[in-house]
Amino acid sequence: MKRAGDVVRSAQGLAIVRCPDEEHPDIGAEVVDERLSDVGRVVDVFGPVERPYLAVTPDSGTPADLLGAKLYTR
Repeated sequence: MKRAGDVVRSAQGLAIVRCPDEEHPDIGAEVVDERLSDVGRVVDVFGPVERPYLAVTPDSGTPADLLGAKLYTR
């Protein structure tokens, strides 16, 4: 399991995650929370190369429910 980053905002039905460094998960990667519950999938990677952002489509609930959450990839 690898840390994907922290959810910093929600936009257009997506949770926006800030990566901790330049390494990021691939598009389509499965995202889980600290309890290993499925959260969603990465649909886009964008922003600066040093610390990119991920756009994650949540499996259930609203992206606003995830604000501040630490997310991981399997």
